[in-house]
Amino acid sequence: MAQAEFDAVLHGAPNQLTHRTSAGHVDAAALLDVAATPGAVTEAGLRGNVDVAFQYLSSWLGGRGAVALNGVMEDAATAEIARAQLWQWIRHAVALEDGRVVTRDLVRDVLAQETARIRASVGEATWAGGSPEEAVSLLELLVLGEEFVEFLTLPAYDHLLP
Repeated sequence: MAQAEFDAVLHGAPNQLTHRTSAGHVDAAALLDVAATPGAVTEAGLRGNVDVAFQYLSSWLGGRGAVALNGVMEDAATAEIARAQLWQWIRHAVALEDGRVVTRDLVRDVLAQETARIRASVGEATWAGGSPEEAVSLLELLVLGEEFVEFLTLPAYDHLLP
């Protein structure tokens, strides 16, 4: 059934490698041009990134590779995007739409607020069933550090494989 759909787009080609997008030329400079990205960085976005990264790390440390968060199934890729964006916002001193700059202190404050909210929401049994303290520690390492850690699960393995 799917072959007809692929053929309609690919016109019989085995893959899309020859297909060009309308995005124009994309090079390293374009990929690193944060200011060219449309839209505003919001407090809700900041909180959402902290929420997803923390909850995924906590679940991952508890042995789950995917977890339902906010009605969506999330995995390491989503958590990786969230933590990378947080690190980047700090590193580039990105301003929220309300004018506040994303700093390590702001992210620490939001992390404390979000973890308190999550703890109250999930209850003590679920909270204790995860690895919240380790997840906070890892998230701080991944987001607040000077160096960008290659992938979020790499330092997390140290907690699983002592």
